[in-house]
Amino acid sequence: MRALLRLLLMPVVVFSVAAAAPSASASGPASAGGSKGSTLRQVGYFTQWGIYGRQFYVKNLDTSGAAARLSHVNYAFANVNAEGRCFEVNAAGVGDAWADYQWPVPAELSVDGVGDAWGEPLNGNFGQLLKLKQKYPKLKVLLSIGGWTWSTYFSNAALPENRAAFVASCLDIFIKGNLPILDGGSGGPGSAAGVFDGIDLDWEWPNWPGEEGNVIRPEDKANFTGLVNEFRSQLDNLGKATKKHYELTAFLPANPGAIDAGFEVSNVFRALDFATVQGYDYHGTWESTTNQQSALRSPDFSLTQVVSDWMSRGAPARKVVIGIPYYGHGWTGVTGGGNGYQQPAAGAASGKWEAGFEDFKELRANQSKYTLYRSVRDGHAWLFDGTTFWNYDDPAVVFHKALWARSRGLGGTMVWSLDGDTDDALLTRTIHFGLGR
Repeated sequence: MRALLRLLLMPVVVFSVAAAAPSASASGPASAGGSKGSTLRQVGYFTQWGIYGRQFYVKNLDTSGAAARLSHVNYAFANVNAEGRCFEVNAAGVGDAWADYQWPVPAELSVDGVGDAWGEPLNGNFGQLLKLKQKYPKLKVLLSIGGWTWSTYFSNAALPENRAAFVASCLDIFIKGNLPILDGGSGGPGSAAGVFDGIDLDWEWPNWPGEEGNVIRPEDKANFTGLVNEFRSQLDNLGKATKKHYELTAFLPANPGAIDAGFEVSNVFRALDFATVQGYDYHGTWESTTNQQSALRSPDFSLTQVVSDWMSRGAPARKVVIGIPYYGHGWTGVTGGGNGYQQPAAGAASGKWEAGFEDFKELRANQSKYTLYRSVRDGHAWLFDGTTFWNYDDPAVVFHKALWARSRGLGGTMVWSLDGDTDDALLTRTIHFGLGR
């Protein structure tokens, strides 16, 4: 811990404080009634597709030290079909049962060092998550449904005539573990039982535009409440039989317009164990000016504002979990001089996986090519070399956010996504230290 603290307190080459004053809700003394460390959640998303290009496996959660510090792993994502049902399939852009439970994981990539045999009932990421839970009994794994790309038919699933069958289909496949037997022979009744401890709803967004082509209805707002209540009811009924509490969570937007259009806040939170709120993508290369994407405080848009917006509408602090990015947004062709912040740019910077986007571990590995700037007051950092600008959360920023969440009595932190961290889970370790867990 001393080594980590020294790292966090290392001087920045160029020190910058933005002129904007912090909001009263963020600058006052820490609440005496803040959450105790043992009650704070530390949530991380594990991406289904990370096993391919990024070569990030469930085993990495063990070897990096992340699993020992997380309270929850959210597995992203399950899809919803046009009829409003959960399903598994192997089809590009639609589903990846191969990654989920068919892929025979070799011994060198397995959590317990034992490789899978072809056609076993439970292989792939699901099998590895079960092994991870056996090694870390306090760790909970939730199945996340939807996401930006797979929220297309959530509105259909939430219709009153569909929602009971939708919920039942999700619980049957992922909670009861009755995976379909597709090509390869894996799956079967109860094959994935015990992998998932609950459901995370990532509908992006009810009654508000998300990805192009999403079904949107004015009734989505009331139907989301109905859907959450249906999940809560069916999970509780199943829990009575299994003598287990199944958790129900949701990922919620930052945009106040989307909040008001899609969520009956008090009613929704009554049914949820907690909810994670969007703490990133506030700005990005869809804009022509460099900016912050995840500042704790800012005059235009910030995490402090997002939390305040949810709580003012009825969200209880102890159930609000703040999102933290393990990636940065980048611009190039930046003009205007100075430290590069809020300056005109020609377009998106080159990234390893996509333009304008870079994992934290890649930014850290190349940090020596840039000058590091920081706004301590506003709680964000950026890299600039005179031409290219990257805004991102470094260890000092995530530590600041973890302390802030803890002091305000919030429910903890969530990160998107775990594959963006370093091989030794630097950000995850830092958040854990800040939360005092």
